[in-house]
Amino acid sequence: MSRIHEALKKAEQERASTQGGGVPSSYATTPVADVGYEDIEVNRVPPSLGMADLGGPFSLETLLARCPQPGWNPDLHTMLFMNGNDSAKGTEEYRTLRSRLYHIREKMPLKKLLVTSALPKEGKSFTSANLAQVMVRQHGRRALLIDADLRGPRLHQMLGAPKGPGLSEYLAGKADESSVIQRGPMEGLFFIAAGDSIEDPAEMVASSRLKVLLQRVEPVFDWIIIDSPPAIPVSDASVLAKVCDGVLMVVRSNSTPSDVARKARMEFPDQMLVGVVLNGTDRDEAEYARYYYESYEKKVPTTQS
Repeated sequence: MSRIHEALKKAEQERASTQGGGVPSSYATTPVADVGYEDIEVNRVPPSLGMADLGGPFSLETLLARCPQPGWNPDLHTMLFMNGNDSAKGTEEYRTLRSRLYHIREKMPLKKLLVTSALPKEGKSFTSANLAQVMVRQHGRRALLIDADLRGPRLHQMLGAPKGPGLSEYLAGKADESSVIQRGPMEGLFFIAAGDSIEDPAEMVASSRLKVLLQRVEPVFDWIIIDSPPAIPVSDASVLAKVCDGVLMVVRSNSTPSDVARKARMEFPDQMLVGVVLNGTDRDEAEYARYYYESYEKKVPTTQS
């Protein structure tokens, strides 16, 4: 067991004890993947950051003391839990989605959740943002929302948050965690924007720095929700899924061709696809107003005696 593994485990136990509860069984018994120092791209880390900043886990104290808290100006028509109306259309569906994700978590490790779709404009960013918000509506919960759609980022616009510095700056070695994680107006909500446009986004998200980032911040958060590019046009989503615990797919009713949805689903291993959000089921209601969730279950063939 590496020093990083021991530090991550200790941080998770300390956080659980301060919250007055035990560590969930799925995390207490599941080892965190070791990160050897040989896996860190030392040459891409500027001297101002140094190896110490890539070493141990990110602490809650560091998160609260050093992360910027810029003023956000969210779009209250789409950010359902920021307008003060807990009974707005769509809010109950997200509470149901939250409950079912916690139910799945009882059966498998599930903290880092990738949200994607087959094609653009199906509502994945909307789903990611509102799912992060509903998670922190529960007292004491913390969620980190990451815009990993480096090709067409939208989350910063929905949240009314600064675009950067963000994930692209971190992956390029130009910024550390403290400078890219923003504290939101809702208690427990944190956000990493996409940052400036970069060349070869797929190569950047495949770098070891993303893996290091997630392993460092994971002990601080109850959920890490990652908004990815669509699965069909580019390879980014399948690359990002490798560092996540599960995939939630958004499908737009009467819009996404069934063969395209099936093709997108094949981009991920069976055990990683934890659910499907069906969007736009009622044209009489406002866009994005209703979301439904269907748990994904393997069809086990039966035999007849």
